[in-house]
Amino acid sequence: MDKKIISFVDGSHYSASVCDYTAWAMARLGVPAELIHVLGRAPEQSEDLSGTIALGARSALMAQLASIDEQRAKLVSQRGRAILEDAKARTQEVCLRDGCAQDVATQLRNGDILEAVTEREADARLIIIGKRGDEADIAHDHLGSNLERAIRSTKVPVLVANRAFAPVERVAIAYDGGVSAKRAMAVLAQSPIFTDLDLQVVSVGDNARSRAEEGCQLLAQSGLQPRAVGLSGEPEKALGSHIDADGIDLIVMGAYGHSRIRSFIIGSTTTALIRACKVPVLLMR
Repeated sequence: MDKKIISFVDGSHYSASVCDYTAWAMARLGVPAELIHVLGRAPEQSEDLSGTIALGARSALMAQLASIDEQRAKLVSQRGRAILEDAKARTQEVCLRDGCAQDVATQLRNGDILEAVTEREADARLIIIGKRGDEADIAHDHLGSNLERAIRSTKVPVLVANRAFAPVERVAIAYDGGVSAKRAMAVLAQSPIFTDLDLQVVSVGDNARSRAEEGCQLLAQSGLQPRAVGLSGEPEKALGSHIDADGIDLIVMGAYGHSRIRSFIIGSTTTALIRACKVPVLLMR
């Protein structure tokens, strides 16, 4: 079965952006998409509020509570279907405007996002998810409750959408010269997603310029023509400032590592950038 873009929508402020980036990725990669809304786990049975009242009254109350639970489940399901219908319509509208195929499927499912990512990653060429979920406070810098766990659990590239879509023209690729970074470059070199875009390879710290030039050479083998940028300072602060100053539309970087040391070094920078950036972040393994 052909790979597709798997995108998660939840009705939050980020869902529209997820749809727009889904359509953008469909046009760049030439693959279909599937929009998924996760309902969450079914709630536990309602608390027994009947106390020590008479048996007949207690039975009637329990029946009423069960009916309320059933009605709530139906409403949650109807809301989920409405979210998916709206998301599909928006994604197809953008695809129509941009002249790409409008092959968009939908899925409504129970469970949590972590389970959905794990079960569906075999079908995915790219996973797209909003930076914060429906219940997250957009006034704070914390991430959606399941986002970090979901990113850590998959080997598929994950695009973390920001709140508002903007056309992607300038892309910064963070490169540290490590084995995983070189593997990521090999994947990027074979992907059509960055064709004809303004690319730069950015490195931070000692020998940053030469390291960035090494990354450029890896991409140049496939015909891409990025430019090298060397920065000094702490990675998250230096990259964040550069993104703002240079008008970057998308940043690409390695995702969380698996070893404790690598997870601490790369993971902390990854999380800090996702929190701070006002542009989408594409995370690569």
